[in-house]
Amino acid sequence: MNMDKTRKDFPVLNKIIYLDSACMSLKPIQVIEKINEYYKDYPGCGGRGVHSISKKVDEECLNARKQIQKLLNIKNEEQIVFTKNTTEALNLVYNSLKFKKVITTDKEHNSNLVPVLRLKKEKGIKHDIIFGNKDNTFNLEEFQDKIKDTQLVSMVHTSNLDGTTIPAKEIIKIAHENNSLVMLDGAQSAPHKEIDLKKMDVDLFACSGHKMLGPTGIGMLYGKEEVLEKLDPFILGGETVTNSTYESYTLEKIPNRFEAGLQHYAGIIGLGEACNYLRKVGMENITNQEIKVNKIIDDGLRNIDGINIIGPSDVRLRPGITSFTYKNKDVHQIALLLDHSKKIMMRSGQHCVHSWFNNHNLKGSVRASLYLYNNEDDAHKLVDGLKDVIKVIG
Repeated sequence: MNMDKTRKDFPVLNKIIYLDSACMSLKPIQVIEKINEYYKDYPGCGGRGVHSISKKVDEECLNARKQIQKLLNIKNEEQIVFTKNTTEALNLVYNSLKFKKVITTDKEHNSNLVPVLRLKKEKGIKHDIIFGNKDNTFNLEEFQDKIKDTQLVSMVHTSNLDGTTIPAKEIIKIAHENNSLVMLDGAQSAPHKEIDLKKMDVDLFACSGHKMLGPTGIGMLYGKEEVLEKLDPFILGGETVTNSTYESYTLEKIPNRFEAGLQHYAGIIGLGEACNYLRKVGMENITNQEIKVNKIIDDGLRNIDGINIIGPSDVRLRPGITSFTYKNKDVHQIALLLDHSKKIMMRSGQHCVHSWFNNHNLKGSVRASLYLYNNEDDAHKLVDGLKDVIKVIG
């Protein structure tokens, strides 16, 4: 991967060191231009009109589906349901699928925990949690013990807390042997590693555009056709039905029945361009670059007395993220000082995984999250900057 060429596609990097991609990725100029193209050249409504602008919107949105289909190796584009983000995609399933027991991990983002807690309270579903090993890796033995009588396994694929990835292949195999469906929160995996949904054999997969070079307000839910057919749409209206009377309605085919109302066309088209960009760079190249940069960060932080890195010691098991604490110091103070004095942008807090931090009696962590545009210089500047900040806070 040509880093100099890649970084030129993200002009803001001339001003800052951006290490908060787990929250929101930067957007390359190609994606920005594609979004602007919609608003400038064909700013109409798709799906409803017969005029040329409407048809152009339909054409571009179909092309976006095909770009996503290629990136994630999906059987056909009808298996892609557009949503606002991963959160909406997960909630769509929780509000549309009937089940009595669900298994999650102990590191779920609130998007995949709070809906479960609500269903537990309101509908009495059973909820089992797989607690990680000492190094925060997945406990497969505990999963095998708890899988019996489970209808849904819903887990974060790659954690936004520490960057570790669960053994999805083994989990899916065990789950399917027990007639359980598997849904993966792919918000952190889809942007950073090669995802082959056909080969993975996962039943449902959700991800967000804003974490994978795309615009905000757009995400998607992938589902096997037979699984999507089981879902009852919980938002109905325009474009979800083929016909209606005062007494009845006929649902559209998948995916239209789940995409109610006027869509975020610029977002869909922008996400398609982002997927095209990622394919050109190559997902394996992205993973390798992140490991290379994160190794420098990891080595540097381990030489600072008082730093505690969350997760496994091998950066290859958490290639895109280094999440850490320093003694008992305020994580927000560290992040603010790095921002104000070094223009290094990082995330601090509990990263929407409050449950894990509360369970470990931690107030939060400072998180460096990488992407394809981060280089070795970024890593060295973070380590040096952190040393300077520690001199100030003691």
